[in-house]
Amino acid sequence: MNAHAQKGFTLIELMIVVAIIGILAAVAIPAYQDYTKRAAYTEVVAGMSAIKTAITVCHAEEGALASCDTATDIRETLPTGITVGALNNIGLTEDTAVITATPNAFKGILATETCLLTPTAASGRLSWQYSGGCVTEGYVKN
Repeated sequence: MNAHAQKGFTLIELMIVVAIIGILAAVAIPAYQDYTKRAAYTEVVAGMSAIKTAITVCHAEEGALASCDTATDIRETLPTGITVGALNNIGLTEDTAVITATPNAFKGILATETCLLTPTAASGRLSWQYSGGCVTEGYVKN
């Protein structure tokens, strides 16, 4: 029998394991950071959904977007100046009823990554289209 049996790992084997872990970490960390940003941005999109619903209801009742382009018209209070979380404020453009959401700098989200939600009336129904930083950064898809 061989009295000198190998016990443990060689230095090369350990270096290979460390290299594999390094490669996996290099791929996983950016993917996790992107996931965290997208998850945090859902707060901004969720804040827009109540306004979107109110505009849709107003349009169904009034028949024209011009009648649904202010907070008073849609009977909603628009959030402004929120300092906690991802959502800072939501605005509504007169005459077009475009919803604009501005985020806070939060969990990797930049305050400049605003999101626009534009309604288009056709055949008595509204269709909605996202644009702005929320689309270019991949937070939402149309």
